[in-house]
Amino acid sequence: MVRLTRIYTRGGDAGETSLGDGARVSKSSTRVAAFGTVDEANSAVGIARLHATGDADAMLGRIQNDLFDLGADLCTPEEENPKYPPLRISDRQVERLEHEIDAMNEKLAPLDSFILPGGSPAAAYLHLARTVARRAERLIVELAATEPVNPAAVRYANRLSDHLFVLSRHLNEDGRRDVLWVPGSNR
Repeated sequence: MVRLTRIYTRGGDAGETSLGDGARVSKSSTRVAAFGTVDEANSAVGIARLHATGDADAMLGRIQNDLFDLGADLCTPEEENPKYPPLRISDRQVERLEHEIDAMNEKLAPLDSFILPGGSPAAAYLHLARTVARRAERLIVELAATEPVNPAAVRYANRLSDHLFVLSRHLNEDGRRDVLWVPGSNR
């Protein structure tokens, strides 16, 4: 486990940070941007949780924990036969998101339009979290184009934004409070 006794170390004052394997990299690297944006998505999920209860809050709590796992996965570069196997996102975590999406989606009417963020506070914040999760996914894919990345991490990031979208509709009274886009309505 992690034990922090000091919050600042001055180690990043020159614009570098340590990865999970101890390597030093620029804070502007794609890897750092990817796991930093995962952290940002986690914070947005935390705001949404302020407006969620019951099963929705429990799902979001699991997601927040998964996002720390995802950040740990991304901050430790892939290597063959590591001395200490790093924490990696697993297919089971992706499958759990899929099962939750399917269960919530069964109750929702099909969409005839795109949805604008809103309806309820929980749904609006989930849309914010969804867009941050999509940005994290783009950065993970960008990283994977140049360095090995756990394929389950990419799938998890992709599924997460779908989950947050469906959960936002679920928390908008199963879509009845969704705010629909009306193309060209303000011309």
